[in-house]
Amino acid sequence: MISLYNKVSYKTSRLITRTYSTSFSFGIAFFAPKFRKPIYNIYGFVRLADEIVDSFQHIDKEKYLLEFRQETHKSIQEGFSLNPVLHSFQETVRSYNIEAELIDTFLDSMQMDLYKHIYDESLYKKYILGSAEVVGLMCLRVFTEGDNKEYERLKPYAMMLGSAFQKINFLRDLKADYKQLGRSYFPGVDLRSFDELTKKELIKEIENEFLEARKGIQMLPKSVRLGVGMAYVYYFALLDKIKRTHAAHLLKERIRIPNSKKYGLMAKTLLRYSFNML
Repeated sequence: MISLYNKVSYKTSRLITRTYSTSFSFGIAFFAPKFRKPIYNIYGFVRLADEIVDSFQHIDKEKYLLEFRQETHKSIQEGFSLNPVLHSFQETVRSYNIEAELIDTFLDSMQMDLYKHIYDESLYKKYILGSAEVVGLMCLRVFTEGDNKEYERLKPYAMMLGSAFQKINFLRDLKADYKQLGRSYFPGVDLRSFDELTKKELIKEIENEFLEARKGIQMLPKSVRLGVGMAYVYYFALLDKIKRTHAAHLLKERIRIPNSKKYGLMAKTLLRYSFNML
């Protein structure tokens, strides 16, 4: 029965999200129930594409990413895929009218990872747009449920938040990106001489984006505000830990927030939310 396959497909995307990202899973858990499924479906899709370019070293990545792109559009057109992640994703795309342009912009950035290893300012902005900002916009399409006026009002804040998250990911993953994958995303930054001054300049840029993005979080409907706030608080804590970590150490170890601290952050966020402080 198709209903059983739909259920299995959704559970696959949910499992991928929970396995790969405890932080986003925490946030999704605090969405109103109707929003959890489509956001899991979006994350499952995004993660699968990211794995093609980052983790599967033994395959022809260009070939598989092209096939993934083709199968994505085919699944959306036909409303079905034998790939359970794409099947669940197409259901969300069709239900919330997520534009093909957002999907292609995301996949374009994934393709950039196959060829680009050092980014200038133009490519840096293009990559962040595709890898993070449009993912935020896909989620915003879900949150606004067809209200285009509200979508346009919140759009710049969603993009700003996605950009801040991605730049923190760059700092967190500095070791893996540079030493294992040979990538350097920050334009004009020579990671061979990455120092405290450079780190502080990057952090200041991220903090400014966070301040602006927070305005958008406060405008979100209550049904999703707490969940997005959870992700915001987690990433802000991660940024603070990066700030307190010496620049040279970022190239030696991936910075993490222990689960015990994540639970503490979750409790504090719940308390702030209950007093309308989020």
